[in-house]
Amino acid sequence: MKYIIGFIILFGFWLLFTFNLNASNIIVGAIASIITTLFFGKHFVNPGWKIIHPHRYMWLLLYLVVFAWECIKANFDVAYRVLHPAMPIKPGIVKVKLNLKTDIARSILANSITMTPGTITVDLVGDFLYVHWIYISSFDPEIYSRKIAGRFEYFIRKIFE
Repeated sequence: MKYIIGFIILFGFWLLFTFNLNASNIIVGAIASIITTLFFGKHFVNPGWKIIHPHRYMWLLLYLVVFAWECIKANFDVAYRVLHPAMPIKPGIVKVKLNLKTDIARSILANSITMTPGTITVDLVGDFLYVHWIYISSFDPEIYSRKIAGRFEYFIRKIFE
């Protein structure tokens, strides 16, 4: 089932990217989607039926809004720290406890943290992320885990688990 859903998604993206409904484009897109599905289908999200639940797309849209807002806030924070004459930074690496179970959810969280200015995910080991943070505002693991991952983790769990 996940191979069929993977093929449909890949073929849909092919049509969206090329935006061309000629017979030759459809044939090439179908062949490329089949080949990609055959080679990489085992790496698709399992189980595949989860992707067709409409409520996951609503959570994805909310997540994108939250992610955009957090990126905007982080951009202003980093700009303030860079432009401030005293350069108020206190960098360090913190160990963040994850509450996500699936590998794809953990990867999305790690990438979301990395894409937010002022933080970068260094490593993912078991249930922990190691994150380099431009300003460590607390040494309490509960507080900094909530500040770094808590804003994204709720939505990612709703989408991928």
